Amino acid sequence: MTRLMTKSTVTASSTASLALLFVLCSALPGLLHAAPRASDSFAPLNKWKAAVLAGDTTALSSMYAVSPEVFAQTPQGKTADPSEEPRFWSKFHSMGLTAIDPKVLERTSPEAGVTILTLRVYLTFGSGTKKTEMLVSAGQVWIQKGDDWLIMGTQRGDPVLRPILTLPEPVTPNTSLYPDPAEAPKDLAAVLSAAAKDHKNVIVVFGGNWCFDCHVLDAAFHSKEIAPIVTANFHVVHVNIGEYNVNTDIAKKYDVPLEKGVPAVAVLDSTGKLLTSQQHGEFESAVKIGPADITQFLEHWKPGSAD
Repeated sequence: MTRLMTKSTVTASSTASLALLFVLCSALPGLLHAAPRASDSFAPLNKWKAAVLAGDTTALSSMYAVSPEVFAQTPQGKTADPSEEPRFWSKFHSMGLTAIDPKVLERTSPEAGVTILTLRVYLTFGSGTKKTEMLVSAGQVWIQKGDDWLIMGTQRGDPVLRPILTLPEPVTPNTSLYPDPAEAPKDLAAVLSAAAKDHKNVIVVFGGNWCFDCHVLDAAFHSKEIAPIVTANFHVVHVNIGEYNVNTDIAKKYDVPLEKGVPAVAVLDSTGKLLTSQQHGEFESAVKIGPADITQFLEHWKPGSAD
C-alpha cells in the first residue's frame, strides 16, 4: 500500500488519513500531539451513517461545524463550502442507496475533544442480482462542542466500484492492530525471546492502521485455512511505520523497501537472523494476491522448509 491515492482503488481508500493529517498540520496548528488510543465505539458516526442512508441533508448539515477553519479536501481540491459534504453524501439516497457500512480503519484522539477517523465507506445500491457496491475513502476530524460532536475537517475520494478480493476482509478492522510506533523495539524483543524458546520463526509485518491491505493480511493470517500454519510455525509482530517516517531504521535493518508499499513482510529465524524480506511489494495489494499466495509463502519460510 503506497501513499499515492491515485495508484489504485485500494490504495485510495487506505491512505485517506495520511493526506488528511498533513492538511490538519497546517489547518489546525497545535492539534496533533501524542495520540492516545481511543475506544472503538464512536456514537456520532452512527448518527452520520443514518443521515446519509436517509439522504437527510438538513441532519447532515447540522453535523458539520461552520467556521473559517472548516474544510473539505476533495479530489477536485480543498473547499471551505459548508454545503459540500452534506450535498455529496445526501445525494446517494436518490441514487437508490439501500445500505451504508463505514468501516473504521484507524481512530486517534490527539487531545481531549478531538477524534480523527480513517474510514472505508461501503455503499450498496439496489438488492439481489441488481445490487451494486461502491466504496469511498474518507477521513473525518470530529471536534466536541459542549454535548455535541461536529465534523471540522474531511478528506475523501470519489466513489469507485468495490474491488473483488479473494482474501477475507475483516468484519470489524482492528484499529489497534499496529501499536504505537515507539512500541516496536519492545515488541520485537518479546517475539524474538519467545522464538528462542519454541524455535518458531518470526514474521515482521510493516504497515499502519490506516492501511486497509494491512487489515486484510491480518484477517488472512487468522482465517481458518491459514491460521493453523501461522500458529504452528511463526510469531507475528506488527511494526507501525507512521506516515512512512518512523521505524525506517528497523525496515532498513531487515532490508524492507517501504517505498514499494505496505504491508511488507520480513521473516526471521528463531535467533533473529533475516531469512527473507519482500522486495517488490508482493503483499502490497489485496486485489493482486489470494490465499494460495500467502499459504505458499508461509510454507516455504516455516522452520525447516526454507532453502
